[in-house]
Amino acid sequence: MRRSMIALTATLLTALLAISDPVQAQFNMPRPSPKASVTQTIGLTDVSISYSRPGVKNRTIWGELVPFGKVWRLGANEATIITLGDDVTIEGQPLARGSYSLHAIPTSEEWTIIFNKVAEQWGSYNYKQEEDALRVTVKPEAGPFVERMLFTFDDITDESALVTLAWEKLRVSFKVGVNTQGKVINSAKATLSPRALFFAAQYAYQNNVELDQAARWLDASIALEENYQNLSFKAGLLAKAGNRKEAVKLGEKALALGKAAQRIPPDLAAFEKQLLEWKKR
Repeated sequence: MRRSMIALTATLLTALLAISDPVQAQFNMPRPSPKASVTQTIGLTDVSISYSRPGVKNRTIWGELVPFGKVWRLGANEATIITLGDDVTIEGQPLARGSYSLHAIPTSEEWTIIFNKVAEQWGSYNYKQEEDALRVTVKPEAGPFVERMLFTFDDITDESALVTLAWEKLRVSFKVGVNTQGKVINSAKATLSPRALFFAAQYAYQNNVELDQAARWLDASIALEENYQNLSFKAGLLAKAGNRKEAVKLGEKALALGKAAQRIPPDLAAFEKQLLEWKKR
């Protein structure tokens, strides 16, 4: 009997050792708060947020699970991280490009959103205020129920977007501003491509910025290569300024280039009609 018990014990130990061998078996299970990430290009600037998504799970969130008046990690597990591809503004205040951990001090009336220079940290447990890069204050508002905490980008334009946190029946947003116009202008300054110079000039005129520089870009584009696009655009600017004679002269050259192109410009018929109007005046 004793020998059989010893043999059984040895067999069980061997089995346990085999199971515990990390090469043979690795135990995995899903996180209660799964990881997530979201990236949005605002104009020409990429903004990314990586975070974990806790669930409501029939709990009282605000003021209990997330206490008011204390620093919170804006999620679960590791600290939420926001990565900025360029210098931006947050609620109008400047913030340099880079990665930051996101924290907040929520209250029932307003939230302090914190951008901390230490991106990689576990939650807010080792958070230090002296490492803050920026703090802004925003107002929470009621919203539809969201079971798992969610970050989204809303109201997106070429110059800004709202980053919104939604969880339970509450939403909190902060505005990210980017310098798209500056990036376009700087990009144009670094190129001698007639196509790029034309598009930079067109963008500047349409957005009413750097108009003197835009005129030089347009002239440089034409000097490098005359084509339907840059000549017709220049003709339109001349006509708008009241110089009909030069507008017609450039317009006729643009029209000839457009008709000779392998791919007929989609606005050629409309431009030809406009050219006839200029000739009548």
